[in-house]
Amino acid sequence: MTKAIFYVLGGFCVLVMGSLSYLGIALLMGIESACIPLPSELIMPYAGALSDAGVSAALLDTYKSVGLTSLPQFDLVLAALAGAIGCNLGSELAYWVGAKGGRPAIERYGKYVLMSKHELAIADKWFAARGDIIVFVARLLPVIRTFIAFPAGVARMNRTKFHVYTFLGSFPWCLALAYVGQRLGVELLDEHSPLKQFMHKFDAVIALVIVVAAVVFIRSRLKNYREAAAASADPPASAAAKD
Repeated sequence: MTKAIFYVLGGFCVLVMGSLSYLGIALLMGIESACIPLPSELIMPYAGALSDAGVSAALLDTYKSVGLTSLPQFDLVLAALAGAIGCNLGSELAYWVGAKGGRPAIERYGKYVLMSKHELAIADKWFAARGDIIVFVARLLPVIRTFIAFPAGVARMNRTKFHVYTFLGSFPWCLALAYVGQRLGVELLDEHSPLKQFMHKFDAVIALVIVVAAVVFIRSRLKNYREAAAASADPPASAAAKD
């Protein structure tokens, strides 16, 4: 069951990376940093796994059914570099939305990337309290790293400084996740690895945790969309009541 879940979750990422190499990593991380819910915690470990020849061969065998005939073997540092560049590219779009449309545009279109007002409020609060440097710090933190570009754009933070901080914070994040993916892939190839034996022993528990986490994530994104849709429908209803 665990293998089936990872097959579904990782198939898209491996297909994109297999087709576009380092550009695929940048593209996937750009999607994540543009606030579209495709987590870096999934993307970069697969990129790291492809830095080992044995793991890359195993992944090719796993995903050959989707049409892949070969997979690149990444350099770990270059993979992290591609991921960080992708973060800058995706963040530029989010920054631009904040700078051009301000908070009203973010609240209006946020529902399309399944972002909640609560998540935006947290990003706003952190940026207001800690200034420009929070862009660097936020890139090292789950969730908040994805949305920090919006308040930076609204505040018209110096664009050069924004991208420098974004890159400096994103590179170690991408490198750490890629390294975890590399080591995890190597361990799982070793039949005598304690981790391999642990995962075999607790396969059902691990699968349940993954399923629960996926359900919670999907429900939270759908809840964000419904709340945003309801909020956008309220003003017309109120106006009709006054008439």
